[in-house]
Amino acid sequence: EKQAEDNNSPECSEPGTMDLKFTSSRKYISISVPSKSQAMSPHIKSVDDVVVLGMNLSKFSKPTQFFICVSGVFMFYLIYGYLQELIFSVEGFKPFGWYLTLVQFGFYSIFGLIELQLIQDKRRRIPGKTYMIIAFLTVGTMGLSNTSLGYLNYPTQVIFKCCKLIPVMIGGVFIQGKRYNIVDVSAAICMSLGLIWFTLADSTVAPNFNLTGVVLISLALCADAVIGNVQEKAMKLHNGSNSEMVLYSYSIGFVYILFGLTCTSGLSPAVTFCSKHPVQTYGYAFLFSLTGYFGISFVLALIKIFGALLAVTVTTGRKAMSIVLSFLFFAKPFTLQYVWSGLLVVLGIFLNVYSKNMDKIKLPSLLGLWKKSVEERKSRTLSQTV
Repeated sequence: EKQAEDNNSPECSEPGTMDLKFTSSRKYISISVPSKSQAMSPHIKSVDDVVVLGMNLSKFSKPTQFFICVSGVFMFYLIYGYLQELIFSVEGFKPFGWYLTLVQFGFYSIFGLIELQLIQDKRRRIPGKTYMIIAFLTVGTMGLSNTSLGYLNYPTQVIFKCCKLIPVMIGGVFIQGKRYNIVDVSAAICMSLGLIWFTLADSTVAPNFNLTGVVLISLALCADAVIGNVQEKAMKLHNGSNSEMVLYSYSIGFVYILFGLTCTSGLSPAVTFCSKHPVQTYGYAFLFSLTGYFGISFVLALIKIFGALLAVTVTTGRKAMSIVLSFLFFAKPFTLQYVWSGLLVVLGIFLNVYSKNMDKIKLPSLLGLWKKSVEERKSRTLSQTV
């Protein structure tokens, strides 16, 4: 009787309803089909989009995305490297590397806030604890890198950063559980040997070589190794945007550096010096930060689309070009040992690129060449016998 009453109820007798009814639990499950306008909200639509400087790269093919990202990295970071060395060429500025990093982080935070206001989805997707870790690593890699220029020549600092692939591989193994083949290991060995050779050459000919700079840039590399993998993992896990990553990581890092400079009494001398040379310090720092911000946007796009290892490979090639431009634009001692050690690092870069494209680039192996020569000899002997 209850079933009959329920079947005669007006809820079930109305035509067009798609309600499924369970008589035992007296619960309803309704199935509704949303309209096209309600099918997907704008913020869900933009989850998989990669937007760099207002340009949506997701509309292009993979090769086009790679070409745009590489062009942006090379163009902006070459200017970035020139301005960085130009700032440290100002007489008396070398002790204030951490203050330059503070100014740089401040500009990055402003640029990130402006860019975040121009996109539709302004929500923070990545947790705050993750940003605190990323900010600490960012402070380490950029602050130590800037400070090392007070002790090293710019090419030596850059050649160290070219070998960032080595700690990135180590970080990939421990953080993301990645495994690398023999070609990747060979690339890391070539880079290590080239790095050692380059450093020995610099210690011989450079008058201002200091082991403190080597320690600082080595610590910066360790932080850089971790940050690339953490950024890649966080952006893929939470679908965070580039502008969000830049804004929160650099604004938190700004607070870290400001607190550190205040506690160590390093803020007042730097402000006094820069106030006497505003154009060479704040003016160059603004352009330096602007080009660096544009460059990091393209690097983050590379990380999100192609992964941290390929992004490191591209930025390593850019750094090799920066070394050449440094010797052209700034007077410094030179030796041929720089060339051979640099070529060894370039060989490591090539091996790394080859390992990522082994299915497309077929290089003959020694065993294959030997088997081919043996077969040719057998065929020649057989033809002579016949």
